[in-house]
Amino acid sequence: MCSRYFLDADGNIIAYTFRVPLTDRIKRRFNIAPTQQAPVVREGASGREVALLRWGLVPFWAKDLKIGTSMINARSEGIEAKPAFRDAVKTRRCVVPATGFFEWEGEPGRKQPYAITVPGQELLAFAGLWERWKPPEGEPVETFTIVTTEANESIARIHDRMPVILPLDAVDTWLTAPPDEARTLLKPYAGELVLRPVGKFVSNVNNEGPECLDDAPPSPPEPRQQSLL
Repeated sequence: MCSRYFLDADGNIIAYTFRVPLTDRIKRRFNIAPTQQAPVVREGASGREVALLRWGLVPFWAKDLKIGTSMINARSEGIEAKPAFRDAVKTRRCVVPATGFFEWEGEPGRKQPYAITVPGQELLAFAGLWERWKPPEGEPVETFTIVTTEANESIARIHDRMPVILPLDAVDTWLTAPPDEARTLLKPYAGELVLRPVGKFVSNVNNEGPECLDDAPPSPPEPRQQSLL
């Protein structure tokens, strides 16, 4: 699962990495959460573009936006047969730019958050899907989901799922190749990942800022037992 991620990169880096026009609408984000607007890279009518979409895919046949909160992720296994995603897999694939993502370990109320990154790589490309939903009244709403897969060895110790991290040289394949070829990319990341404990500031979805990436404070020392002698 991927329920929170961050994008600690300027718009010009995104434009250069993904070969999209530069825009000043892209800002550094440190705690991107479901239902928020976030940038995706996709193929548009005039070529590749970056667009701000709402996180949480809403199928075109949905009755309202609420369904999007349960579709922030799309499991890669059998994705081509799932009613909510099968059309998007064919024609509406996208890439979600990120610097890394967050995952939590431990019991409820005492969970330790981790910032997960690829060493030496400033930008990651998560596989995504997007949709355009038209409400009965008002303007269409464009939404996206992040495709997930089984956790690799690094992530498996804290969670059983992870986002599909595409090799940067496979972005074209994911965006434009036939569905059967694109689906071959939906697998656990084979490279090295760094899991860094961060402070619990990020656990509050309302917190946004570079403090979300601060190191976790050191654990307090174990209390010394007094001798009974």
